[in-house]
Amino acid sequence: MKLYLLIFLFLGGIFASPETQAQKGKSRKNKTGESNLREAEFYFTEGEKYYILEDYAKALVLFQKSLAINDQNATVHYKIAQILAEGNDLQKALESAKESIRLDQDNKYFYILAADIYSQLGDFENASAIYEELVGRIDNTDQYLFELAALYLYQARYDDALIAYDKIERAFGLSEEVVFQKQKIHLQNNDLEKALAEGKKLVDAFPGEEPYLLKQVEILLANDKSEDAKILLEEFLKDYPNSAQARLVVAEIKRKGGDFESAEEDLTVTFGSPDLSAQNKIQLLAEYRTQMSTDQLGTLGVKLAKVLVETHPNEANAYAIQGDLLQTLGKKEAAKNAYFQALQLDKSNFNIWQNVIQLCFDLNQVDSVVIVSEDALELFPNQGSLYYYNGAANLQQRDYEEAVPVLEQGKKLSSANLSLLSAFNSMLGDAYNGLKEYKKSDISYDAALDFDPDNYIVLNNYSYYLALRKENLEKAEKMAAKAVKNNPKNATYIDTYSWVLYMREKYKEAKKVMQKAFELDPDNVSAIHYEHYGDILYQLGDIDEAVKNWRIAKGLNPNAELIDQKIADRKLHE
Repeated sequence: MKLYLLIFLFLGGIFASPETQAQKGKSRKNKTGESNLREAEFYFTEGEKYYILEDYAKALVLFQKSLAINDQNATVHYKIAQILAEGNDLQKALESAKESIRLDQDNKYFYILAADIYSQLGDFENASAIYEELVGRIDNTDQYLFELAALYLYQARYDDALIAYDKIERAFGLSEEVVFQKQKIHLQNNDLEKALAEGKKLVDAFPGEEPYLLKQVEILLANDKSEDAKILLEEFLKDYPNSAQARLVVAEIKRKGGDFESAEEDLTVTFGSPDLSAQNKIQLLAEYRTQMSTDQLGTLGVKLAKVLVETHPNEANAYAIQGDLLQTLGKKEAAKNAYFQALQLDKSNFNIWQNVIQLCFDLNQVDSVVIVSEDALELFPNQGSLYYYNGAANLQQRDYEEAVPVLEQGKKLSSANLSLLSAFNSMLGDAYNGLKEYKKSDISYDAALDFDPDNYIVLNNYSYYLALRKENLEKAEKMAAKAVKNNPKNATYIDTYSWVLYMREKYKEAKKVMQKAFELDPDNVSAIHYEHYGDILYQLGDIDEAVKNWRIAKGLNPNAELIDQKIADRKLHE
């Protein structure tokens, strides 16, 4: 029975119907296809994982394996395009992106990627074509009209851009961005009327919004329509009289048109308004400082600066610009006070400190220079110019012991600024001479002259002090002669040259030189000139004329040392 059963099963397998065998074969094939799809899906999933981890090289390999199994998966083409685009392999990326669109025309991200790649390649025409297809095929993609309009602008396709912006406006309603873009296009096309019509839509829709009106005014002014702009502003100010920016613009139109009286009224109101920022007013005053005449600055400029600081009393820069205006007008004391007010509010502005110190010098307030520069040095200890000011002030007060360490420190900080370094050496020459440290004085003077051999102040001082010490008189004579040769009307330099000659016992030459000082610059002849001239005349035996000049010197400077003895004894005392 077992044998019969086996034979029957074997024969049954051989003689089974063709339909039965075909069904079995199809089942095996489907199982193979499903297996391949699962494998492709596996590679895709793994690739996506590495893509998220930003391991793009592994992700690309896995996506390509997935594609090798199933090249009809649009998403795999898209992912490959993304990776290639990020790797800047744009041409290959473009092919993959286009293939993703061919396989699936309903995925907006495929279009966006393709358009982006075209844009990176500089192919704006095809990029715009992709966006056209996107917004034409897929619903709810109107937001991409913005990119499309921008691409049209890149290509100077202004009419197409206007059509795109019209579609945007229909889809999203009135938009500031769209209106301004359309205005730019109309102005590019020299169509002022249409540009203004676009802006009017915003003005009408938002009647109290000052920026929209000012945009219209800006366009009118740029096209030499100042009268139209003025009318527009004045109409606006009837309904919104507190609009500071609008009033400021109309004031400027009036001022530039010569209507100063009305402009002053509007500007005063504007500067008194807290609605307009202090910074805007400060910037405007800074412009006025360079544009207005001296008379206008002295009236309108000063008035507006006063209103500014009254309206913004805690704004340091308001006082600073007031100081600038007053300084420009030569009102030094008032300017200094304004700068001081600025420093009370904000001590961090180094330029204001410099302005105050310089004004103190100009006003001969040397004590204030010392105090203010010391305060400034606490805040700015590395500023060489502050050491210069402080040292110069101490030197002027003959406080040599205070001057020297300050000047030496300033010199160290100014090694990169050769001009300032030379100035420090010049003053150190004076200061060390005052301390009778003559060797250091000479070294400093020589260093200053090494940088600038024509520094006439150094040439004069150096030669004079050498003469007083009766040292190196030949060098002193050469330096003094050079200073006088190039400054023939400078009474101080002439006196020094004469005195050096006197010390060299060249009395006749000294007399001739000193006489030039009286002839060329009589207004600047001082007590020391008369006293020196008297000394020269005494050495030449002209006692009466010597005493006469000593008496003139005493009249100009009663405290001159030894002058009384010279006059009383009719004799030279040195």
